[in-house]
Amino acid sequence: MLGIFLYILGTGAKVSQCRERFQRSGSTISQYFAIVLEKVSRMATDLIAPEDPFFSSILEQIRNDSRYMPHFKDCIGAIDGTHIAAILPTNEQIPYIGRKGIPTQNVMAVCDFNMCFTFLMAGWEGSAHDTRIFLDAIRDPKYKFPHPPNGKYYLVDSGYPQMKGYLGPYRGQRYHLPDFRRGRPVSGKEKVFNHSHSSLRSVIERTFGVLKKKWAILRDMPSYSFEKQTMIVVAAMTIHNFIRKHAGRNDADFMEYEDINWAYENNIDLEIVHGRESDDDDDDDDDGDDDGESNNSSGFEMELTRDAIASSLMNSL
Repeated sequence: MLGIFLYILGTGAKVSQCRERFQRSGSTISQYFAIVLEKVSRMATDLIAPEDPFFSSILEQIRNDSRYMPHFKDCIGAIDGTHIAAILPTNEQIPYIGRKGIPTQNVMAVCDFNMCFTFLMAGWEGSAHDTRIFLDAIRDPKYKFPHPPNGKYYLVDSGYPQMKGYLGPYRGQRYHLPDFRRGRPVSGKEKVFNHSHSSLRSVIERTFGVLKKKWAILRDMPSYSFEKQTMIVVAAMTIHNFIRKHAGRNDADFMEYEDINWAYENNIDLEIVHGRESDDDDDDDDDGDDDGESNNSSGFEMELTRDAIASSLMNSL
């Protein structure tokens, strides 16, 4: 049963292909897949969570890297979203169609710097703005979002409100790493900060890269019910974490994407490199859901944090 399940996730194989390979009837294949999908999805509660729920120490990947230490010593992870193609009846597609012109589900995730997911929100319509999903995740207790303790923060891009605990880049400046590589040498406090912020936050982009490379079903979703499609995303992220935690550094896909230069030059999806359809670079976009939080005192606090880090980075050059 597990073999059938992993084969379908890893290859995107249809039931007809599995019938021949596993010498089982189509109904048996479908039944086995549904059973294991439900079990693995339930494992997410244990496997998709911070290693240290109190974030009590400086993360190893920052502590041991002079590019980020001590400047980002209080950073505990990165937040971003990605779009997974959704298969829906024609009369239900419109809310799921975003800028790509195809139905997708917008999946928000948090990851640590070991390329493990620590939180996820799957199943949102492709047209939903990142801010709306993010605010729902952090405000509704039922989702059990791992909130940053006082003084700690997650890295976010400009598609999210800058508020206490969530540190974004300077707007109106270069941000994505490919843009820095094509442009002039980095100079000035804001550009230096954005380059370091983008480099560190790229862990979430590279983690999505591993996820989509490893699980072909996410690139060619079968026509299951939308509920099952959402469960597939949850299950894929759950097994992603299991592999990372138990295979260590020996998994080929993780090894490729750990190398930030290789990832961007060879294999990262262009939707990730140049921004998704969730407006991560649209500075003027406002869906009206942020209640002005990015402009209140908590937003100002993060601006001070950003300025302090930028000055620290400049002094270290």
